[in-house]
Amino acid sequence: MSAPTRSTTPGSATHHRVFAALVGVVAVVVLFQGVWAGIFIRESKENNSSWVQVHARGADLAILLAIVAVVWAVLRLRERKDLLFGSIALAVALVLEAYLGGIIGDSPGVQAVHFPLAMVLMGLCVWLPVRAARH
Repeated sequence: MSAPTRSTTPGSATHHRVFAALVGVVAVVVLFQGVWAGIFIRESKENNSSWVQVHARGADLAILLAIVAVVWAVLRLRERKDLLFGSIALAVALVLEAYLGGIIGDSPGVQAVHFPLAMVLMGLCVWLPVRAARH
């Protein structure tokens, strides 16, 4: 009798768990983005530049992790078009969000898009791991 072998197919449970974990970490960073923004956004007050920098580096980290999730989806979960295109959408939305965040100082009206897009990002960060669990 031989020992059971672990599946090494692109759609294995381990590959789905790794993907879900990557996106889960992105979700935590996105959540902290809201916390950090809440620390420095004060009406009629100057923004604390240290927290603005923390917020900016958080965006960089979220983008990097989202790109890693895209690469993982391409290499290991290619047949899961929902995860592949969802992770691409997450990475693109994060880049757009970071760009908008970078121009808010010169164009405060951009907040009308920046804040709701953050909610879309959180939605994607919840939806993707839930979809990954359905393998």
